[in-house]
This record gives sequence, C-alpha cells and structure tokens, in this order.
Amino acid sequence: MPFYDLRCPNCDKEYNISATIAEKTEKRIPCPDCGSFELVTVFKGSPAYIKSRESGACPNSHICGSGCCHG
Repeated sequence: MPFYDLRCPNCDKEYNISATIAEKTEKRIPCPDCGSFELVTVFKGSPAYIKSRESGACPNSHICGSGCCHG
C-alpha cells in the first residue's frame, strides 16, 4: 500500500498514512486525531539543486552542445 501525506483541515495536523488508492479516492481514511474523513493531500516537493560553473563556458561545448555534461 502506498503512503500519503495528508492534512486534516479540522484539526490542522499532517500525517503520513498508508492506505489503498480506493480508500484515498473514496475519502475512507479517518483523521487519527479527530476522526474527520475530509483529509486533503499535502504536496511536498524535493529541493532543486543547480550547479553553477565558475570557470565560464565549457571547453568541450563543441562535443556537448547546449546540454553540457562536463560541469
């Protein structure tokens, strides 16, 4: 069973709950604290990392093109 990050709008608490897809789509997952079935999905993104090039242009840009692989 997958895990879902869910928040209860009634008690404003977040949970990571294991449930079936059917239980989630049919709103059959009760809040562990208040029992409400109105849990909403919390979307959490993972951090993005951008690597900067300090020395300027890639010396192999004639090989790599715009998607440089020698950073």
